[in-house]
Formats: sequence, C-alpha cells, structure tokens
Amino acid sequence: MDILSQLIGGFAVALQPMNLFWALIGCALGTAVGVLPGIGPALTIALLMPITAQVAPASAFIMFAGILYGALYGGSTTSILLNTPGESGAVMTALEGNRMARNGRGAAALATAAIGSFVAGTIGTLALTFLAPSIAELAFVFGPEDYFALMVLSFTSVAVVMGRSMVRGFTALFFGLALGTIGIDTQTGQTRMVFGTLELLDGVSFTVVLVSLFAIGEALYVASRSGTVPAAINPLAGGSWMTRQDWARSWKPWLRGSVIGFPIGALPAGGTEIPTFLSYALERRLSKHPKEFGHGAIEGVAGPEAANNAAAAGILVPLLTLGLPSTATAAVLLAAFQNYGLQPGPMLFATNPDLLWGLIASLYIGNLILLVLNLPLVGIWVRLLLIPRHYIYGGIVVFALVGVWGLSTSWMDLLLMCGLGLIGYVARVYDFPIAPVLIGLILGPQAEIQLRRALAVSQGDWGVLVSTPIATMLLSIALVVLVVPPILARLRSRPKTEPAISTG
Repeated sequence: MDILSQLIGGFAVALQPMNLFWALIGCALGTAVGVLPGIGPALTIALLMPITAQVAPASAFIMFAGILYGALYGGSTTSILLNTPGESGAVMTALEGNRMARNGRGAAALATAAIGSFVAGTIGTLALTFLAPSIAELAFVFGPEDYFALMVLSFTSVAVVMGRSMVRGFTALFFGLALGTIGIDTQTGQTRMVFGTLELLDGVSFTVVLVSLFAIGEALYVASRSGTVPAAINPLAGGSWMTRQDWARSWKPWLRGSVIGFPIGALPAGGTEIPTFLSYALERRLSKHPKEFGHGAIEGVAGPEAANNAAAAGILVPLLTLGLPSTATAAVLLAAFQNYGLQPGPMLFATNPDLLWGLIASLYIGNLILLVLNLPLVGIWVRLLLIPRHYIYGGIVVFALVGVWGLSTSWMDLLLMCGLGLIGYVARVYDFPIAPVLIGLILGPQAEIQLRRALAVSQGDWGVLVSTPIATMLLSIALVVLVVPPILARLRSRPKTEPAISTG
C-alpha cells in the first residue's frame, strides 16, 4: 500500500497542467525524433539540456521520459514504411514490418506496433513501479568494493555487447575513461591532463561530449555520404486497421515480448537490441505460420516491438535505483539529474520522492498519449521523411553550436566540440560504438572514488575487492562476460571435420 500511495502522489504531480503540457511536448518530439533516421533520444535530450536548465526538474524529466518512449514508438514507423530503423531497437521490426507494408498491410503493421508498444510499456512501467523501491533498498547493503565491482561489470558488459568487436568496444570505453580523468583530482587537489588550460580544470562537460559524438559526428557522416543514399519513399497502402486474425496472432507476442524485454533491459548493458533479437527468434519458433516469416509475419512485428518498449522501462531500473546507466540515453538522463544537483540511487527515493514518483507516473500517462498520437497521425509523421536530410542535419549543427555556447560561453567548449565531432565521425565510419565512451566518461570518476574508498578502508589491501560475496559474484560475472564470447566465437569458426570414408 505504501507504493500505491506514493504512486498516487506521483500522479498528482504528473497530472498538473504544466507537467501534462511538457509530457505532450516530449511525446510528440520523441515520436518525430524516432521517425527521422539517425536522430535518437540521447541526442535530443542532450540538445535540450541547456534549454531546460531553467525548467522545474519534474517538468524537465517528464518531458525527457516522453522523448525516450516516443522515440521507440516513432522508430517503428520508419522501420515499417521505409525499411530504415530510426532506433537500433527497431531493427528487427523492419524485417517483417516492411514486408507487410510492401504487401499492402502497412496499416496493420503500424497498428500492432503501436498497440504492442502501449501494452509492453505499461507492463514494464508496472514492473518498474513495484520492483524499483525494493532494488533501491538492497543498494544500502552495498559497500565501496561492491559498487566498484558493479561498475566493472557495467564497463565489461557495455564494451563486449555494444561493439562489433571486443577491441572496438574497449577502445571506446578507455577513451571515455581517459576523458573522465581530465580536471582536478577530488582526493588530492592535483590537476590531471589539463595541459595548462584553465578551462579544463572543471573537466570535460558531458553535454559537450555527447553533442559532439552524436550530432556533429552524425552530421559529418551523413554529409560525406549524401550522394550515395537515395531517398526512397514507400507509401502506406492497404487496409486501415487490424483484422480479427491480426489481433488473435498479436496478443501473445505482445505479452511474451514484455516478459523478455523488461528483465534484459534492467541488466547492465542489456539495452533494447538484445531482447528484440530474442523475441523475434522466439516468435519465429513458436509461430503457427512459420512460412510467413521473411514475407510479412505480423508476429515478427508484435513481439520485437513489445520487447523494445518493455526494455525501455527496464533500463530505468539500474539508473534510478543504483545510478548506473546501461545505454547512451540512460547516461544522458544521469547527466541531466546531475545538472540539477541530483544523484540517482537509493537516497533519491527518500530525498526527492515527488520528482521520482512523478516521473514514474508520467510513464503511464506518456504511454496513453503516444497511443493516441501514433494511431491516427501516422500520415503526418511519415511526411517528416520528405524533409531533405541536409536541412535536418544543418539545423542540428546550428542548434548544437548555440546550445553548447549558451551552456558555458566558452570557446574551449566549441573547440572541443569540433575536435570530438571529428572523432565521432571517425568512430561512425569505422563502426566504433559511442555508448561505451559516454558510460566510461560518467562512471569512470565514480568507479575511481569507490576503489579509493575500498582501499582506504582496507589500508591498501587489494584483497578487499573480493572480500564480500556480492563483489566476488559481480566480478565473476564480469569475467564470464569477458571470456565466454571469444571462446564461443572461436568454437563457431572452427571448421567441422568430415568423417573419413571407408574404402574397404
């Protein structure tokens, strides 16, 4: 009953007229962002952070939550109509959804994606509501060595899972960790890697890094390939709603996708990609119409879309309860909390309950707003794709420059943005992941603090890092995550020996 009373208090915050207005703005903007390929919620929130500095924290985070959920809804639209996922979690939706659109059943595909997103988002938010406080209470038993082990697991998982290769993933992670060391050491007061530049004493702004790697890097990449990417519009055709058979074939995948998505999204580096892959594979195995897969099976749209949105609620669990981001968007949200002087974690439930429960309550409201927006307004979102890409990304670059300058009025930040933007372009060309850079930058200093605290308590004994069952278990899992994938890859690549043919 205590959770229900707090949730009711959260609805009292989220239903205030001004907060409802910000929720509507966030949902609409997030859907538009999801429809436009290459522009994700992480970039959008980062660009809006300087502008929302004067907005009340509850209103700002309600809008950010709307952007997060809206981008997932919008990503399915462009996946189905144009075979161009606006979000990485919508990749699997394109496999069957675009085939349905080509067969004249795009409306049914969009409808099952929107309704599945609503169902899974609501189930995921319910799980977040009742599990998050319990997980936050468990965090009080964590010592510094346990927190350090948890961050090592997060580093390892992000580097292994999010990169095409382990080398690329760890290279991006170590680059982020190096950026996190710039500035003044909080323990000794010594400067580190500032090279005599006073503007770097406070470290590198997370917003500058994020805007540079995403906005500038993506804009340069699109500009360099503008002549090789033809604009292709696939019009929506066919019926305007789901048939009774579509409903019968969709509701079970919606539920299965929700069950798969939330727990995986709540894991370090679980993200939204892995559960969508698993959901698609499961639906293909369980379907009574296996021959339709590859030609427009509605189960292949319903399941992954549900898993995608349930995982989005899952990624908020480690962020709100432990202060650990598991995706690029979660890392941006953590930076937004810190910009308001807040630190997500177990104490946030006690110190800022109105903000936290208002945010959770807004997820229910945002889901309903997004369902209303996406079902009748599909045609409007599709028309956004008619805007030439060079106008879109030119506007993003200008917006990024103005936002970064307004944040600190520092020429050093603008120079850093240009330099890091070139690095983001190189990373895009050679397929280096961006998320490990962001997580290394924001969690690296915290991991260093926890390591120093553990060693200070143990008087320099490194054995303290495995002195508790929690730390030992987390480090063991990190070792498994690090060692098992290369072993499995080597076993798969080993040539199969053919049995010898007897000639006698």
